This record gives sequence, structure tokens and C-alpha cells, in this order.
Amino acid sequence: SLAITVGAGGNAGNTGVPPGNGGNSVIAGIAIAVGGGGGGQYGTSVGGNNGAGNDGGSGGGGTWGAPPIGTRGEGTEGQGNAGGAGQITTPNVAGGGGGAGAAGADGAAGSAGGAGLQSSITGTPTYYAGGGGGAAQTGNPGGAGGAGGGGQGGGTITRTVGVPNTGGGGGGAASFASGAGGGSGIVIIRYLE
Repeated sequence: SLAITVGAGGNAGNTGVPPGNGGNSVIAGIAIAVGGGGGGQYGTSVGGNNGAGNDGGSGGGGTWGAPPIGTRGEGTEGQGNAGGAGQITTPNVAGGGGGAGAAGADGAAGSAGGAGLQSSITGTPTYYAGGGGGAAQTGNPGGAGGAGGGGQGGGTITRTVGVPNTGGGGGGAASFASGAGGGSGIVIIRYLE
């Protein structure tokens, strides 16, 4: 028997609480998938993380309005991609989170989350680990979530959580609302009988 830990989704950020990274998925003490980085948060005076997306399995997108403005988080080689950079001109738009298959889009390019990777290990082609969409200033569209469970970014549309057991990132939120949490990971083992 092997001890297996399925990585938890990252916690949603809100005023005073910066977004958290996702948990690692682990088999027999070895991390087989590194949790994604939390996105950047506006407003360092209320406990924000200075606007920069965190590094992780895939990187979190950068926000706007706090130095260093728009700095993206970096991904882990062989597992994920960087988040997008925030836009620093009106309308304010954050970068999308990175996905397992593609980087998150910059705020100026729509802030969509990066696409995940497709696997057929279960017998059905399925995308996993899509990035969460970045938020936009209220009244402007947020970014779409990446294929693989990524959540929609907030703005004119309510942000959504990452889909459980996909490793998808949660969508960002605008105007001091709480962001959406990331989806839990999944561990699939295939073997010959």
C-alpha cells in the first residue's frame, strides 16, 4: 500500500487575506504535482501580497494597482506555466493564472486562464489543471477560465471556483470582493491486472 495525498485547492483571497497556493499531490512522500501559485492581490495595506502572483506548479496572475504592478508568478518546469501580467492602464485587468498546458493571458489580452493538459488515462480524453481567469475592474469583463477546470474571472460576471478534482484555478474577483478558491487535485493510478 502507498500513502496518497490529493492536493487541496488554494484558498480564496479577500480583504486582509492574500490568496493561498494549492497543495501538492503526493505519493509515498514524493510530490508528483506541485500546487499552483495564488494570484496577486490589490492593496498591501490590508495584508495583500504586493500585487505579484505567486510561483507554483503554475504561476498566479499579477494584479493591478500595487507595486510591483502586474508581476506574474512563474510555473514549475515540466508541470505548469507562468501566469499573466496585469494591465496597468484603464480599465484595470489582472492577468490570468497559468495552466498546465499554456501560460495565462496578460490583462491587456483578456486575462484568460491558461489551458490545462489533456489526458486519456481514464479512457476518456479530459483536460486537467486549467488556470483561473483574472478579474477586471467592475463593469468590465473578467477572463475566462482555462480548459481543465479553471474558474471565470469576476467583473461583469460573477467569478467561479475551480472545478474539484481537476486542479483548476479559481477566478479572481474585482472591487474588494473575495476571489474564488481553486479546485482540488486528483491522483489517478493505472495498472495491469
